[in-house]
Amino acid sequence: MKTCISTYSFYRLIHSGAMNHFDVLDKIHEMGVPAAEFVLDDNPPDGSTPRDFCLRLTEHARKLGLDVPIYTTGANFCCPDVEAEIRRVEKHIDIASEAGIPLLRHDIATGFYDGYQGIQTFEAILPTLAAAIREVADYAQKKGVTTCSENHGRLVQDSDRMLAVFSAVNHPNYRYLCDIGNFGGVDEDCAVAVSKLLPLISHVHAKDSFVRSGMRPDPGRGWNLSRAGNYRRATIFGQGDQPAYQCLKIIYNSGYRGYVSLEFEGMEDNMEAITISMENLNRYLAQIMG
Repeated sequence: MKTCISTYSFYRLIHSGAMNHFDVLDKIHEMGVPAAEFVLDDNPPDGSTPRDFCLRLTEHARKLGLDVPIYTTGANFCCPDVEAEIRRVEKHIDIASEAGIPLLRHDIATGFYDGYQGIQTFEAILPTLAAAIREVADYAQKKGVTTCSENHGRLVQDSDRMLAVFSAVNHPNYRYLCDIGNFGGVDEDCAVAVSKLLPLISHVHAKDSFVRSGMRPDPGRGWNLSRAGNYRRATIFGQGDQPAYQCLKIIYNSGYRGYVSLEFEGMEDNMEAITISMENLNRYLAQIMG
């Protein structure tokens, strides 16, 4: 398996103005990491178009010798105008295709929108979600891009719900981005959940978090609640409570040999945390791969 860093890991530095996306690529190269995952949306920070920004970012990465294996963007197919959302995601697929980025991650749904009239269950919305994902995957296939989604967004985050989505979509161009820490957001054992989806993996996010029981008092700032009311706080990879090493090992043993992106979301000093996280990720992979 090969290492990568998501530009999202530098979000706090980018948001503060201390770095921009091009500085981030320079830093990734300086750290000796061979690849960068782009996390992009409809509003580039420099006011340019998404297409222009991505193409310039891709050119800069390749001048540095960095691979760009994946383009990550948002989506929400549980929305009032699903067709408009499909067209919006397809514009990002066009950009990824022109930039020569082979894999695009889009979200599935963030929850039920205000004004939703149906029964609010995953099973009720699944046919709508699956039809939209299938249409996007089919469009991307014609553009030479594979699409994927990760276990993300509460509504579609549990391993069984993810399996239901992939079974319902049933398209060869639609795959799974395995975030080894996200299952904790819906109170699943991450290693057990990851093991259910191994044949579908096209990319991996390395993430870690602390976990505390909801029976205890609120730990304070920086902590979030899981769906069942337990406390979670993102942290340096390898220092939290998630079975990170175990997850990477079962993924490797399944035959996966692709990229593993560090995705740091913690409240620790941004640059120091990324550095320590990469040290831990490199050490884990070296041990796992022998």
